[in-house]
Amino acid sequence: MTTSFDPAAVIAEFIDAVAPYDPQPDSSPVALLGLRTALGDETFALSDHVIRAMCRALASYRDPEDRGECVACGGRHLDENLRCQECGRLHGVLGQVIADHVRRVAEAAEGGAPGGSA
Repeated sequence: MTTSFDPAAVIAEFIDAVAPYDPQPDSSPVALLGLRTALGDETFALSDHVIRAMCRALASYRDPEDRGECVACGGRHLDENLRCQECGRLHGVLGQVIADHVRRVAEAAEGGAPGGSA
């Protein structure tokens, strides 16, 4: 379970973190951001510097749940074991080892395995 937070406070903290580095701190805002939440309404005046910082932050963001795409179905929901939640395919080294083992067992069952057991 995640702890709820105040979205307006998060935005204010971001602005406070990047504003000291604004090379033109007295310039007029280039945008006004209005935010309505269950906690109330807030308006933020955003400088060009803050907007650019937001863009850089968004461009470099990587979601912790992003484990890539499934090579079989293209799904984006791989679990912590790299198993696709949509088609069931396993990825990574473990997936390759299991796929190779399944192939060897299937070949052995068909009588096509050369020289012994799987």
